[in-house]
Amino acid sequence: MPENTSDKLTIADKSFDSRLLIGSSLYPNHQIMMDSIAASGSEVVTVAIRRINVQGGGESVIDMLADKYHILPNTAGCYTARDAVLTAQLAREAIGTNWIKLEVIGDEETLFPDVEHLLSAAEELVKDGFIVLPYCNDDPITCRKLADMGCAAVMPLGAPIGSGMGLRNPYNLEIIRDQVSVPVIVDAGIGTASDAAIAMELGCDGILLNSAIARARDPVKMAAAMGRGVEAGRLAFQAGRIPKKLYAAASSPSKGIIGA
Repeated sequence: MPENTSDKLTIADKSFDSRLLIGSSLYPNHQIMMDSIAASGSEVVTVAIRRINVQGGGESVIDMLADKYHILPNTAGCYTARDAVLTAQLAREAIGTNWIKLEVIGDEETLFPDVEHLLSAAEELVKDGFIVLPYCNDDPITCRKLADMGCAAVMPLGAPIGSGMGLRNPYNLEIIRDQVSVPVIVDAGIGTASDAAIAMELGCDGILLNSAIARARDPVKMAAAMGRGVEAGRLAFQAGRIPKKLYAAASSPSKGIIGA
């Protein structure tokens, strides 16, 4: 994928050529994971810190990724602010990064964020020097609160985690993009490349996904499609779509037509 020097995704103190962030879970095997990440063009890979071995005993996911990608540990599996904060601190100690994708889940059925615990954990981690990227509801008020307290980005869901349902509420995403000054990264619910393109066309700054690639029939091909979908959506947003009209508008001028 060609380097884009004029339109980088900047989060906190780092800039990235790709606006696609990708997860490292659910792949059939590690080789397919590595091939998929490479095909996507992504430079940021999330790792569930509670679900991997960070203390040796063979080559870990961290070992495989560390030299090639910016690792973004996440607090997946946490249901309270206390657990999320402790997991973030473990990640910082174990792999030496103050970046954290903050997840505090409300229940096992919907996997929606618990807003009360999320706000509490985000505030504590920001004060502790973390670069916090919180997974949150597609709620403009919650996103504004997270941005105002110092989170480096907000990551509203497009649909429930792993559902592949696409964007269920694009209007809220547009409001969020309009109301916060930090990057808006759609996290969860993307099912295919067209979903990613639509999110980018709305003005979102990036996409984070995992299941749509890892569970695809051909993860490597889907990863490449997602990378291109994100690029196409970003270009379309920058270009500016034509207004929607109920009736046709001729694309050829009528002036000067022979016999007119």
